[in-house]
This record gives sequence, C-alpha cells and structure tokens, in this order.
Amino acid sequence: MNPEWWYWIVGGIALILAELIVPSFFIVWFGLGALVVGLLALAFDLSLTAQLVTWTLASLAMVWLWFKVFKQSFRKTQIGTADGEVIGEIGLLVNGVAPFERGKVRFQRPVLGADEWVCLADTAIAAGERVKVISIEGSFLKVGKT
Repeated sequence: MNPEWWYWIVGGIALILAELIVPSFFIVWFGLGALVVGLLALAFDLSLTAQLVTWTLASLAMVWLWFKVFKQSFRKTQIGTADGEVIGEIGLLVNGVAPFERGKVRFQRPVLGADEWVCLADTAIAAGERVKVISIEGSFLKVGKT
C-alpha cells in the first residue's frame, strides 16, 4: 500500500510548523523534502520505496545546499567575528592615540557590533584624524593614518 500524495503534503507542513516550536532551523529541510515527495507522488505513481528514497535524497540535498551555498553569506555578517572584513575600515579618532596609550575611534556604521572602539597605534595620531583599522589585537583595534 502506497501512501497517498497528500500524506506527504500534510507531513511536510507539520514538519515545517514543528520548526516554529523547535527553532533549530533543521527540521524545515525535512518538511520541504516531504513537500517535494508529495508533489512528485501527485504527478507520478511512486512506490513506497521510491517515495522514501526521494524524501531522503531531497532532504539531504536541501541540508547540503543550506550549509554549502546559502549559509556562506551569513558567516560574513556575524557579530564578534574578525574575518578580515574589519581590516581597512575607516573611522574618526575621537581621542588622540600615541604609542603605549589608548585612544578611541568612532565609525559611521557599527563594526563588530559597536560604533566606538578603544584603539592602539604605533605612532601618535591627533584627535579628529581619519584612521584605518590595521589589525585586531584582543579587544582593541590597531589603527594607522589613512
């Protein structure tokens, strides 16, 4: 006995709705896989084995696509990561900085979640100068003149 096509549709919707209760962002892919099987079972007469294999392959393909293709863009925007995207950002020095002294730099848009950062520099730079982020050293930004 083969399951009807609408069993897969109802099961897929139930799995997608289960994602609202268990926010793991993983169950949704199995729900979408079930929707794919439901649509294919509606169009073609598939055996139970073919339906299960199709559901498994569709779900795994969607999980793979999520991790390999779509999630790549989210890694770049996470707060607290220093992927090198901060390097080269231009900011305005609020407090002057000198070797072995800390200063403060302000950015137009938040950098790593904050718009003001304590900074260090190898040379003396007066307040009001534009500076560029050279590196990240612990919880400080190392800056230099632009």
